[in-house]
Amino acid sequence: MAGPLSGTAGERIAGTAGPGPRPALLAGALRLTGLLARRALLLAVLLGTVFVAVELLPGDAANATSERGESAADLARRRELLGLDRPVLARFWEWMTGLPTGDFGTSARGESIAGILAKPLPNTLLLGGLALLVTLVVALALGCLAAVRPGGAADRAVSATATGILALPEFVVAVALVLVFALWTDLLPAVTLTDAEGSPASWRMLILPVLALAIPQIGWNVRIVRAALADEAKAPHVESAVIDGLPRHRVFTHHLLPGALPTVAAGIATSTGMLLGGAVVVETIFNYPGIGSVLAGAVTDRDGPLVAGVVAVTGAVITVVLLLADLVRSWASGGRP
Repeated sequence: MAGPLSGTAGERIAGTAGPGPRPALLAGALRLTGLLARRALLLAVLLGTVFVAVELLPGDAANATSERGESAADLARRRELLGLDRPVLARFWEWMTGLPTGDFGTSARGESIAGILAKPLPNTLLLGGLALLVTLVVALALGCLAAVRPGGAADRAVSATATGILALPEFVVAVALVLVFALWTDLLPAVTLTDAEGSPASWRMLILPVLALAIPQIGWNVRIVRAALADEAKAPHVESAVIDGLPRHRVFTHHLLPGALPTVAAGIATSTGMLLGGAVVVETIFNYPGIGSVLAGAVTDRDGPLVAGVVAVTGAVITVVLLLADLVRSWASGGRP
């Protein structure tokens, strides 16, 4: 006959049942470390690719930043000062070794890359953050509206509209917004003016760039939210809640949405990279003072370290957002990988 300490209770007291909290925390920490290491390696490969791609462009930084009338000897000295006489992999390795200390190197025009990025980066993060917030709120609202009555008029209208705007690139949306709200109706400014600190002079100047970035991502995320809710509606615990006669709104908020959260978080995290990538085009159209103009100038100057610096900071932001999305998915799924 089983004693009082037999089975599960006895094993818990003896400390032998299950992995316990410490091994679980250790496993989570190891998983997180491995995830960060893989993404850091992927970012390093991307940065190396950027260096090589800039190297393959016609001309070099010495030619692109030279002044009219410079002699061949002057260009040779400039190439030597910029290190262009050294192999590209050697220059890349030297640049990478400075990243852990926050040293992004020097641009082809002799300026600190960290200093160049310090002013426009917050503007780009503001633009991307607002666009991400708009995307999240509108996508959740429309996705939930479509999922309330599957196959109904709202569902068909929302799904068709989301599919349509999903196919529109950011520059098409930006041009259409300028035509309608700036040129035809004169409701919003078409370009961004800056104040003494280099930030947008008015909040109204943020509206069109934010919408140009958010609208295509809203289409993408509405479909994700709608599909996640549809899949979750088939789960046994949701069907049980419906059979038990729980009110529709309680089933929706306490059973459907929590189960769909991991998928929604993954979709929003994926949109972060697309938003920052699309910001380069949108910032150019609206003359927005972000890193898009810095990147365009760096490519014109054939400035590999500056291009890589832009990629490094945006890649770091995307990595952090993806990590947060992984934590949300892990929390929503009860700590399961």
